[in-house]
Amino acid sequence: MKTIKSGGHRLFEEDPETAKIVSELLGDLEKNGMDAVRKYSKRFDDWDPPSFELREKEIDEAISKLSEEVIRDTDFCHTNVRKFAEAQLATMLPLEVELRPGVLLGHKHIPVGAVGSYTPGGRYPMFGSAQMSILPAKVAGVKTVIACTPPARGQGGYPATINAMKKAGADRIFILGGVQAFALMAFGMGVAEPVDILCGAGNKYVAEAKRQLFGRCGIDLLAGPTEILIIADDEADPALVACDLLGQAEHDPDSGVCLICMSEDFAQQAIKEVESQLKKLPSRDVAEISWKNNGIVTLADSPDEAVRISDEYAPEHLELHVEETDFFFERLTNYGSLFIGEETTVAYGDKSIGTNHILPTSRAARYTGGVWVGKFLKTCTYQRMTPAASREIGTITERQCNVEHMPAHAITARVRVERYADR
Repeated sequence: MKTIKSGGHRLFEEDPETAKIVSELLGDLEKNGMDAVRKYSKRFDDWDPPSFELREKEIDEAISKLSEEVIRDTDFCHTNVRKFAEAQLATMLPLEVELRPGVLLGHKHIPVGAVGSYTPGGRYPMFGSAQMSILPAKVAGVKTVIACTPPARGQGGYPATINAMKKAGADRIFILGGVQAFALMAFGMGVAEPVDILCGAGNKYVAEAKRQLFGRCGIDLLAGPTEILIIADDEADPALVACDLLGQAEHDPDSGVCLICMSEDFAQQAIKEVESQLKKLPSRDVAEISWKNNGIVTLADSPDEAVRISDEYAPEHLELHVEETDFFFERLTNYGSLFIGEETTVAYGDKSIGTNHILPTSRAARYTGGVWVGKFLKTCTYQRMTPAASREIGTITERQCNVEHMPAHAITARVRVERYADR
C-alpha cells in the first residue's frame, strides 16, 4: 500500500461543546414545551408562524407551486423506493417451529406505532430524503408518521419537500428544524403523541440530539458527514471517477472522499481530473475544501489489499469502477451501500433508484447497514407448549434456577411440573 494523497478520515465523535449545547436545549424544550420550540425556531430560523403544522390547504398551495415535471419525477422516485421496500418486506417472514415435541417457538414482525421523520434543509433542500424514511415506515405498517423539515430562513417550507412528504404518506407535516424539531417528535409537546423512532439526517446538533434522545425512543442511526470511496482499476475512466468523487465532496466541507487505485499512473490521472473539474464546478467553494482536507488517494498492491483497505475505511458509499466486479462483490464486507460498475453512481441511490440513502458513516458500516423497511419492525418472539412439554421443560428449568440460586424462578417451574403430572 502506498498513499498518494493523504487526508483526514472524520470520525463522528462526541463533541463536548455540542453535547453541552444540545443538552441545555433539550432540557429547556422538555420543561417549557411549545414556548421553547417557538423561541428557538425564531432564534435559529427566523420562523414564528401561528402554527408550525401545515393544514391541508397550505400543503395543497405549496404543491401547486411546483412544475408538473418536478411532481412526475418525485412520483417516479417514490415508486422505486416503495417497490424496493415492499420487496424487502416480502423477505421478512413470520416463523414458527416445533423445536421439541409440544414446544412451539416463533417470531413475528410488528411495526412500531409512530415514527418521527426529519428531512434536512440547510445548504441544500434535500427533499429526496423525505421518501427515505417515510416510505419504508409506511410499507412496514407504521400507523403514524410525523414529518418535520426546517424552513428556508424566514420564508417557510420548501414546496418540493412538502410535496415529497405528503406523497410519501406523512400523516402530519411541521415546518420546524433542528433540535426543536426532534424534541417535538420525541416529547410530543402536547400537540402529538411521542414517536417510537426518530429517523433522518441533519447537522451535528441534530445528530447529537438523536444521540441524547436515544432511550426515550429509538433512532435509525447516527450519521456524520457523508463519504464516498471508489475502487478503480486501470481500465476505469479517470474523468468519470473524478466526477463521482466531487459529486459527494460538494455535500459538506467535512465530506470524506477516498480513491483506491491499482497503479500510480491512474492515481495521478484521477488527481489531475479532480483538480481540472474543480475549476468549473459550481459548488467549488465546498467541494474544494473537502477534497483538500479529506481527500485520500491510496495505491493498493493487489485487489485483495484494495478490499482490506476499503473494509478498514468502511465507507458510507462504495463505488466499484473495475473489470472484475464479482471479485469485490464477493469479498467486501463493510459499506453502507455498494454501487457496482461505472453505470451506477451515488446520486442514483441518493435520489431515484430505490435503495435508501440514510446510511452509516464514520466506520459505523462495520456493524450496521442503512435505513430499510426492517428498521421500523420489531421482531418479537413467542412460545407455547403442551402440558407434557411444560412438564419436561419445567423439570430442567427448576434445576437450572436452583443452580443460579433463584428460588422464586424455580417455584414457577415446579408448580407446572406438579400441575401437569398426570397429563
